[in-house]
Amino acid sequence: MDKLSIQGGQPLSGRIPISGAKNSALKLMVAALLTDQPVTLSNIPDLSDTRFLAQLLATLGVEVYWPKGASVCHLNAATLTSTIAPYEQVRKMRASFNVLGPLLAREGHANVSLPGGCAIGARPVDLHLQAIEAMGADLVVEAGYVKAAAIRGLKGAHVNFPFPSVGATEHAMLAATLADGETILENAAREPEIADLAVCLNAMGAKVSGAGTDTIRVTGVPALSGVDHKVMPDRIEAGTYAMAAAAAGGDVTLDDAPVAALGACLSALREAGVQVDADRAAGTVRILRNGRRLEAVSIATQPHPGFPTDLQAQFMALMTLADGTSIIRENIFENRFMHAPELTRLGADIAVRGPEAVIKGVETLHGAPVMATDLRASVSLVIAALAAQGETVVNRIYHLDRGFERLEDKLAGCGARVTRQAD
Repeated sequence: MDKLSIQGGQPLSGRIPISGAKNSALKLMVAALLTDQPVTLSNIPDLSDTRFLAQLLATLGVEVYWPKGASVCHLNAATLTSTIAPYEQVRKMRASFNVLGPLLAREGHANVSLPGGCAIGARPVDLHLQAIEAMGADLVVEAGYVKAAAIRGLKGAHVNFPFPSVGATEHAMLAATLADGETILENAAREPEIADLAVCLNAMGAKVSGAGTDTIRVTGVPALSGVDHKVMPDRIEAGTYAMAAAAAGGDVTLDDAPVAALGACLSALREAGVQVDADRAAGTVRILRNGRRLEAVSIATQPHPGFPTDLQAQFMALMTLADGTSIIRENIFENRFMHAPELTRLGADIAVRGPEAVIKGVETLHGAPVMATDLRASVSLVIAALAAQGETVVNRIYHLDRGFERLEDKLAGCGARVTRQAD
């Protein structure tokens, strides 16, 4: 199992290209199930998660052409050979569960494994199932699988989510594109990746409006066509590198950044005393911090456009070095502070109290061996390691490979002393 060795205390300087958004790419790949015509996705990140999903799609009969390291993925679901998504594949990544709606919409039946739990909480799929059931599907959960049927096709429905679930919103959108009639999704999630999915679906001939607001309307159509679509840049990756530059200090410019989607993140960095120069037209964000100590900032995670839960761990790493005390409240997922004990191994002063973490900033962190527990927690340890004195070894970095494309190469290109090692 690979690990990262990081020699900290080195300011970063240079440019970092931002890859396509993982959270968008996964749902765009699933959308290929909705049509028998070719779908080409460019700017797709080459990650273990996107590769896992490509394998599952191939199991269902989708022709996948995606050379290793390439940023363009060709998908062709002309003929589906299976509507069964087995546990062995779905368990590797929760987004795989979203094949249920498209299979049901196109084929009238599907048998998809439940994804199970997660290191950052249970993350149930009940809202996904309720939305699809509202569209007329017959669902039975048996032996860990959802067995679904809609022999007469899905029907338009009115779905009011109890809270704005990103996954359930996207899943309902996908299924509704081929449903008979209009589907209205109220209290829908507003994340930028949902708008990206809507752009792609509409280019395929779907009729989706309101994506990016809390009310989305989908008028079903008989069939969808193929499409060439460019995946939006990854706002979580951009925010992560912005915080890495702020923690280590220096002068880093992020290229191809989704500036409009980074509002809460960039505001928090500015409040912490980081110089942020964002150019929306050019798609660049420049991060500068030279010598000045960070200021403590308290944040609470919220659905978009609030501070994203997927940047909470990274911001905590940044706040360990701030002058003063900051409080981070996690409102989206339970059990998402597992990085806190590992950050304390580097000298951080963090006390977790239920959904809140109290961080008393220290002047210096010191390198130590640490263990990654999930995707975002693992990269928070990398951020802290870049600012720490001495060597930090981050173990179990397969988590990093799920969501960050060529992370060590991008950091090394800005002067970071980071190397991947095999056990």
